Amino acid sequence: MLDTIAAINASAAFNRWAGFEVTQAADGQAELQLAWRAQDMGQYAGFLHAGLIGALIDTVCGFAAATVSGRVLASHFAVNCLAPAVGERFVAKGRVVRAGRKQVFTTAELFAEARAGDAATRKLVATGDAILVPVEDAAPAR
Repeated sequence: MLDTIAAINASAAFNRWAGFEVTQAADGQAELQLAWRAQDMGQYAGFLHAGLIGALIDTVCGFAAATVSGRVLASHFAVNCLAPAVGERFVAKGRVVRAGRKQVFTTAELFAEARAGDAATRKLVATGDAILVPVEDAAPAR
C-alpha cells in the first residue's frame, strides 16, 4: 500500500513542489513528512504558512482514506492551528475514523520537529478532520 500511495503523491504537481514525502500508508492510516524551506514556505512572521498546514491535513487524510476506499475526493475539511508551526520538519499523521460506502471520516495531527544540539523535540501544532467521498477511477477532465 505504501508504494501505491507514494505513487499517487508523486503524480500531484503541488505535492512534488511542496516536497511531501509519504512515510507510512496502511490499514486506514497514513503519514507525510515535509522538510522546512525558509525561502518559500513561511508566512510573514516566518512560521509554516497555514495554506501548507491545510494542504498537509487534507492530503494525509485523503491518503489514509485511500488505503481503505481507493480513490477519494475531499468534500469537507477543517483545520485547527494550535501553535505557531516552527520546525525543521513537519510530520502529518492521518487516520480513518469511519469508512462508509459514500463517505469516509478522517482525522489528522500535524507535528513540528526541531533539533537543539543532541535533543529532538516534537510539538503538536495543528489538528484537522476531513470527510472524503470515494469516486470511480476515471481520467480527470481537461
